[in-house]
Amino acid sequence: MDYPPICSVVPTSLKSRYDKIRDAFKTRFGDDPSFFAKAPGRVNLIGEHIDYCGYAVLPMAIEQDVVFAVRPNDSEKITLTNTDPEFQDFECSINDISIDKSNPKWYYYALCGVKGVLEHCGEEHPRGFSCTVDGTVPRSAGLSSSSALVCCAAISMIHANGWKLTKKELSNVCAYCEHYIGTEGGGMDQAICFMAQEGKAKLIEFNPLKSTDVQLPEGAVFVISNSCVELNKAATSDFNIRVVEGRIASQIIAKAKGLDWQSLKRLGDLQKKLGVDLTNMTNIVKSELHVEPYSKKEVCQILDVTPEELAKTTLSANTLTVESFKLYQRALHVFEEAHRVWEFKRLGEEQAPDVLKKLGQLMSDSHTSCRDLYECSHPDLDQLVNICIWCPRVQIDRSWLGWMCGVDGSN
Repeated sequence: MDYPPICSVVPTSLKSRYDKIRDAFKTRFGDDPSFFAKAPGRVNLIGEHIDYCGYAVLPMAIEQDVVFAVRPNDSEKITLTNTDPEFQDFECSINDISIDKSNPKWYYYALCGVKGVLEHCGEEHPRGFSCTVDGTVPRSAGLSSSSALVCCAAISMIHANGWKLTKKELSNVCAYCEHYIGTEGGGMDQAICFMAQEGKAKLIEFNPLKSTDVQLPEGAVFVISNSCVELNKAATSDFNIRVVEGRIASQIIAKAKGLDWQSLKRLGDLQKKLGVDLTNMTNIVKSELHVEPYSKKEVCQILDVTPEELAKTTLSANTLTVESFKLYQRALHVFEEAHRVWEFKRLGEEQAPDVLKKLGQLMSDSHTSCRDLYECSHPDLDQLVNICIWCPRVQIDRSWLGWMCGVDGSN
């Protein structure tokens, strides 16, 4: 079985960092940690904001990571400390884990991982643990630092208790348990965190979860650049509004097509029910949805529900007061982006002479769609992308493939 290993042998190149983490742990707890656990950050090459709609994505892990130095205990308590003094210590009973969605502290993400594993394994008297956390993933920068915290905490919990969960099981558990903090993501971050392999990108498919190696052109270089704009996606409703807009779009189209709209929550499920390809889905969006934003009143009239019923069937806790929804734009982005993912994989496998140019264009098209249709970009990010495109050196040297940059929840 494919179980996640603990970090038993520290590479020589990382020894200095791990020694500092060990020293910080010993200073705080008076003893050495029993083991280290780590989880990487990630970039998504293409497939932005479509995992929670049920579509495949194409991410890869990065070397920046989150590391937990862990020592199990029998106190039934979780004690979390951080090498960064900006982040306060936290302790709670393992039997009384409370996560405040309205005030997302750093340690709540770790508690999400612990709580998810606890509920999945159903053990009555689990061991707690003490840990010191160290991270090199820039926070709120679109590199999934929060999910790395969730996943690393989950790994720490299962090893502290000697439980056995496969990487696929952990991916599913962690994808769900991040909902505890209010983020209705789709599972990409957690899947690539556990299933990544050095030097490879992965096509991640869902329902059921499946990962496939993706061939990248020889000599291709990806530049990961930070726009320095931060956004904690759990601290705003922006992320969940997009999730809800896709949900409403799928339900309105389903009703127009005579389907049981209340049973449909994702655009990917809608496509399966209709039994058509992605090109046809974009045509359906254009024929069934109007470009102008939909008011909540209009949505209720189309679905023949009250606002209270809409809240139960469709909305999330932090989108109950939203009054306007851009359904056409969101659905069009999802179906076109889903097509770009498979085109990226196909082009990579063919390895044509101009493959770098074609893959780079797909990434540019993805950013344009994120900016114009999904509206999950930022002016500073757009400027950074333009600099990458028009930089004279880049125009001369086409050995690169593309760039990845952004704020959390965007490209």
